[in-house]
Amino acid sequence: MTEQATGAPRPQPRARSGGQQSAPLEHLTGAQSLIRSLEEVGAETVFGIPGGAILPAYDPMMDSAKVRHVLVRHEQGAGHAATGYAQATGKVGVCMATSGPGATNLVTPIADAHMDSVPLVAITGQVASRAIGTDAFQEADICGITMPVTKHNFLVTDPADIPRTIAEAFHIASSGRPGPVLVDISKDALQARTTFSWPPTQDLPGYRPVTKPHAKQIREAAKLIAEARRPVLYVGGGVLKAHATAELKVLAELTGAPVVTTLMALGAFPDSHPQHVGMPGMHGAVAAVTALQKSDLIIALGARFDDRVTGKLDSFAPYAKVIHADIDPAEIGKNRMADVPIVGDAREVIADIVVAVQTDHAADGPADYSQWWALLNRWRETYPLGYDQPEDGSLSPQQVIQRIGQLAPQDTIFAAGVGQHQMWAAHFIDYEQPATWLNSGGLGTMGYAVPAALGAKAGAPDRTVWAIDGDGCFQMTNQELVTAALNNIPIKVAIINNGALGMVRQWQTLFYNQRYSNTVLHSGPGAEQAADAPPQGTRCPDFVKLAEAMGCVGIRCESPDDLDSVIEKANAINDRPVVIDFIVHEDAMVWPMVAAGTSNDEVMAARGVRPDFGDSDD
Repeated sequence: MTEQATGAPRPQPRARSGGQQSAPLEHLTGAQSLIRSLEEVGAETVFGIPGGAILPAYDPMMDSAKVRHVLVRHEQGAGHAATGYAQATGKVGVCMATSGPGATNLVTPIADAHMDSVPLVAITGQVASRAIGTDAFQEADICGITMPVTKHNFLVTDPADIPRTIAEAFHIASSGRPGPVLVDISKDALQARTTFSWPPTQDLPGYRPVTKPHAKQIREAAKLIAEARRPVLYVGGGVLKAHATAELKVLAELTGAPVVTTLMALGAFPDSHPQHVGMPGMHGAVAAVTALQKSDLIIALGARFDDRVTGKLDSFAPYAKVIHADIDPAEIGKNRMADVPIVGDAREVIADIVVAVQTDHAADGPADYSQWWALLNRWRETYPLGYDQPEDGSLSPQQVIQRIGQLAPQDTIFAAGVGQHQMWAAHFIDYEQPATWLNSGGLGTMGYAVPAALGAKAGAPDRTVWAIDGDGCFQMTNQELVTAALNNIPIKVAIINNGALGMVRQWQTLFYNQRYSNTVLHSGPGAEQAADAPPQGTRCPDFVKLAEAMGCVGIRCESPDDLDSVIEKANAINDRPVVIDFIVHEDAMVWPMVAAGTSNDEVMAARGVRPDFGDSDD
């Protein structure tokens, strides 16, 4: 399969193991050894901020012709930027911070990368080895803190260990189920003299990710597929991680089964393909939610039966047998028992299933799913995704996002924050290719969009990158627009500004009797009576002025009549970041919806509207 077919390159070559001829030894400092190691593993961009414990590494980085450093404004921004870089390029993202608060500010993006299986290496400085455990200035046990949210982490106190550790960190981060790895290096290890040679000998006893599936399990899977009458291909982010989108399309078209793609898998299968029935989950399409619920076979590929997809677990897909393929054996059977468990890389699993199904078809012909598709098509036609225009003539947030997607150049990358705008971006932008949709799916991190878009643009400078953000999310990490402006990273940011924490407000509307406790963002309590309150109609902050102050183009859009021209103007500006403040109606809601803790059978197509599925259980 070519890179063009998958939309993202394979991860860069990893360091070689022992037994090969090493280069002559060089005498360097530990810090120089660190930078040389990063060069050797193919790291091209590092997002970070210097500080006392990591400072020795920043001096030799200044002389590197291969490693570009992007100075962010907050370490959380560095971590999310590295994640966006990794998601857009398929390479390992790298971030760097100093000890103590610098390192702890990376915890959120590390946890985010862990939940979404993003290859990330976080390098942190640590106090001198003799001071570790003494509560020294800016000391924090970052290895202990991040142990639950990393694939592995290292504390390095001997400079001779730096090359091997960096090689192993990149290998662990990018192989098997990808994820974050932390490398914590004491300041004295960075300052001491050492010898450097490459490649180092890697020593990872017990780390042997299984990529090739068991042939017996493949045969059992093909047998279930042949017997099924209401199958569904349940596609998760692991298919994207395995660069298996071409194989997935072959399998889907070979079987004729419907395909649902999770929030983390958008772009793995073209939205426009007639077999794609949408995104499942709490805010998934009715047809996708119901397809899983009424299926008799779920073929789960690189998905983990997340609670947002299953709803109330004991009522999820009660008629279905399950084929569950995942590279991480810990995921299989964790939430839903698998009738056929398959451990392996999604690309190899799907390719082997294709061969097995082809063999079955040669003997017995393909299965007849015409009745199943009649049901699916009825649900799609009866309960399509849609939205109402506000009666007062104000901007619809769904329309804003839909038009951004329609007017964006081909191969645009979209990074979304978390909340209503995230769900609307998933629903109303079409994703035809992998590596075009970036979001924080598992951890649900507000503030993700702007730095992730920055990282994606740094890794893919020739592609347009839009950040779809809410006014709540935007105020958490908008300082990284300064980073984008000063480093010539011209991202485009759409602020879906409803003046509130929109998703929380929606829940307050539906479940808390419209008691809007602490969800209004543009004014404080009693602001209307305060003498120094902003004039009525003025929002605080003024995002246009804020954007201009940070070196960006700032634009405000309040009328549907101006929508297209404003978006086209933003698309035409490519010499600096652009921020558009879209003032949208505050009462718009995300539909469909499955309320938390309820069964997917209780999906609401709109407020108070429960679909009628007739006799589809028969």
